[in-house]
Amino acid sequence: MNLSQKFSVNFWLNKRKINSHGLVPIWARITIDGRRTEVSAMKQVTPSHWDTFNNCVSNICPDAKAINKHLVLVEAEITKHYHILATTQEYVTPEDVKNSYKGIKPERKTLLEIFEQYLTHLKDKVEAGDIKQKRYDRFKVNRGKCIAFLKHKMKKADILIDEAKLNFITEFQQYLRTVEKIGHNTAMKYAKDLKQVMKYAVTLEYVPSNKFADFKCTYKRTKREFLDDEELHRMYEKPMPVARLEEVRDCYIFSCYTGYAYSDAEALGPEHVAIGIDGRKWIIRDRQKTDTVENIPLLPIPLKIVEKYRNHPYCKTHGKLLPLNSNQRYNGYLKEVADLCSIKKKLTTHTARHTFATTVCLTNDVPMETTMELLGHTDIRTTQIYGKIVQKKISKDMELLRSKMTNESKSITQISTQL
Repeated sequence: MNLSQKFSVNFWLNKRKINSHGLVPIWARITIDGRRTEVSAMKQVTPSHWDTFNNCVSNICPDAKAINKHLVLVEAEITKHYHILATTQEYVTPEDVKNSYKGIKPERKTLLEIFEQYLTHLKDKVEAGDIKQKRYDRFKVNRGKCIAFLKHKMKKADILIDEAKLNFITEFQQYLRTVEKIGHNTAMKYAKDLKQVMKYAVTLEYVPSNKFADFKCTYKRTKREFLDDEELHRMYEKPMPVARLEEVRDCYIFSCYTGYAYSDAEALGPEHVAIGIDGRKWIIRDRQKTDTVENIPLLPIPLKIVEKYRNHPYCKTHGKLLPLNSNQRYNGYLKEVADLCSIKKKLTTHTARHTFATTVCLTNDVPMETTMELLGHTDIRTTQIYGKIVQKKISKDMELLRSKMTNESKSITQISTQL
């Protein structure tokens, strides 16, 4: 039984519902931990006969004894329902007690029902343009993983939402790691989304609190592959044996100099190229992932690539800036390009973005804040991750410090000699 909650029942006159005979209904107010709700006590009284101080009908009322006895019974009945609920629930709400007292069975939702309801909610947001389709798709995949987890671990098709405790999300994350062989950070992202679904259930009052809130999503720092300056130029200057590899190489180089992820680069059209504040050509558009504005100046190499494919048949037919293949083919062809360029690193659509952040920007002394804006990050801590892995930049900074300290040391020596 939960004995930590503060529970009370008080009676009051609901004067907003006074009838034509001047009688006011008496209502019971159920209060638990500061939250409250009201229910009719099914009795009426003249306002002048109500004893506010003692919370009952005064003796001047002819029916005082009968009404007060009824109120005592009402309070006892409400209290009984509270104690019954407290023996089976970790947290009891005033609405729970009210519904139990009135004989209304609570609507109990299952986890997958809530998940489906949340997906509908996300779908509406997609159609309204508030979120991207990819976010909806990610949650839909997550629902499928919950179904698989329930079948594998719990041997059930579904569970009630209030049965999903902290151990559920803990074991779900472990299932993703051990059974589905998903990486640590990806498994944590699925767990984070599951916490969001439970938060939604709390908002709709299907559960009183988020039992997943205490699950901490921790992420491991991953090695971020990127091309250094020599590798980047080697790839750019390397002749490709066939057109498809040349196109993939050029699209990859374009992303290395703009920081665009595959989805953003693929969505670019000629209309996104405009003259910037400096009179030069820029790409001006919203980034899909964070819905933030990314204004990227076109440096000489990406500008040449854009001009190269201006009249490409695919670009003209589909209104695209670049002849990008499907993501899967793109990554596959990149492996061939890497082999031809004698690059041992695993190239993906993300390594180009990492190359832009490190080799193109931070290594060339572009300030962290500017790099953050160019990458479309909403939190500078995300950008600072790149700053930690630019060894060349660290070496450069330390060389400047070493030179400064050497000069200061020489100055001190000269002053000492003069004295």
